[in-house]
Amino acid sequence: MSDRHTYDVLVIGSANADLTVRVDRRPNPGETVPGTDLVESAGGKGANQAAAAARLGARTALLARVGDDPFGQLLLEAQHAAGTELRHVLVEKGARTGTAMIVVGPDGDNTIVVSPGANARLSPADVRAAREVVAASAVVSLQLEISLETVRAAVKTATESGARIVLNPSPTPKTLDTDLLTAANPLVVNEHEAELLSGLPDGTPTDQAKALRERGARSVVITLGGEGALVLEAAEPIRIPGAPVEVIDTTGAGDAFTGALALRLARGATLEEAARFAVRVGAASVTRPGAQPSYPTAEELA
Repeated sequence: MSDRHTYDVLVIGSANADLTVRVDRRPNPGETVPGTDLVESAGGKGANQAAAAARLGARTALLARVGDDPFGQLLLEAQHAAGTELRHVLVEKGARTGTAMIVVGPDGDNTIVVSPGANARLSPADVRAAREVVAASAVVSLQLEISLETVRAAVKTATESGARIVLNPSPTPKTLDTDLLTAANPLVVNEHEAELLSGLPDGTPTDQAKALRERGARSVVITLGGEGALVLEAAEPIRIPGAPVEVIDTTGAGDAFTGALALRLARGATLEEAARFAVRVGAASVTRPGAQPSYPTAEELA
């Protein structure tokens, strides 16, 4: 982070309460299966990325909207505990905080349904009103759990300020605007997102990364779960091996990766260096249940 930046990372995005239940097997259509007691925890892709970066020591700010309900309070308390600057989290009177219903199977993989709530009200006007904090940030991290119009406004504002943009296009749209692709440095996608956005469902991660570069992304990172990640910035991709761990819960692992990546980029690391660090953080996060509660501190990684 240069002297002119107040923050390493500004995350503009969603904040959700995660309602998680574990099952011995996922139900088939029309079937009911028993699960564990429901666990409430802080989540949402934006809030997750902010918490991940802050817990690792980044000076982090979050621009998001929550309701003035108990879930909103839960999210604010979690961000405060992680060390995130909360001045730019907007609390909307009478609104419901976004909620994610998460089912975790015996293999640790999950299925998620999101109800956006207050996230849907984070607007381009909110981004423009936060122009000063955007300009004070080395890296702006974005996802797609808020409206595309708001993401476009964030890209425009960040580009004008000279901030580096990390874009995780999740949930995955059918297509991604050229303006968003060309602003991404890097575009961070998982295997499923890479297949959809590259138009190469049967291609290799290398093929998909090159296709995304050809479509406009300045650099691409494809996360590969336990297999690590693939980075494409120069002519040829670099494969980064995974860290072998016992998987308990994969919820929020991609957000842990992206928050860690954004931190290292803000501190001047190369994309390869940042991705190697992010693979370690993502691997650590799957060894504990939940999203934000699973994120490691810098001391725990040492």
